[in-house]
Amino acid sequence: MAKARQVSGGGRAVEVAPDRLAGWFTRFAERNDGVRTTVLGAREVCVTAGNGVTATATVPFGPLAVTGEREGLAVEPFVAHVLVPRLIALLLVRLGGHSLGLARGGVVVLSRTDRHLVHGRSAAGGWSQQRFARRREGQARTALATAAQDAFEVLVARLSEVDAVVLGGDRHALDRLRDDRRLAPLFARAEPRVLEIAEPRRTVLEDAAEQAISVELVLRET
Repeated sequence: MAKARQVSGGGRAVEVAPDRLAGWFTRFAERNDGVRTTVLGAREVCVTAGNGVTATATVPFGPLAVTGEREGLAVEPFVAHVLVPRLIALLLVRLGGHSLGLARGGVVVLSRTDRHLVHGRSAAGGWSQQRFARRREGQARTALATAAQDAFEVLVARLSEVDAVVLGGDRHALDRLRDDRRLAPLFARAEPRVLEIAEPRRTVLEDAAEQAISVELVLRET
């Protein structure tokens, strides 16, 4: 089943596994009075149905080599692009922990996971609150330093073998990791999409491996 969620600006987004993508487009056409046009862009694909509904996808691991506008449903180049087997580096980070590794075909083949205690915010005031904030910041620095070291040892060391890099988790934590120069080659190759994940654990990494290769399509009615 495709996972759906509401998106800003109206419409909904669905995530579709690569091996289900062709069938999804066929059913989309059947439900919406066929397809008028397919626009294959290097970075985006848009299918317009007979009733005006559009399905737009950002091309993962782009650019798409075959582009152009065609009549009817003509997504074969896009589906073929998505189905190419890839080795993906995954980096999932939150302040309290991280999980990272390599995945092929949605299956994790190498991983490292760690968790660190980072206290929540204190309701106390004055000096007590300041001491708590300093302690919390120290805990966060330790957690992120460990995440950076693991990312360097596991992912950067194997970057020449990797076809793509996918990030997930807390954007603030990821931005702080960007300051580590050792990780610059990793972030330079990261996909624009950042996965929304729960607290990083090994099981969450497995889910992220599947999500990373799924295609997100946004459906809107005209």
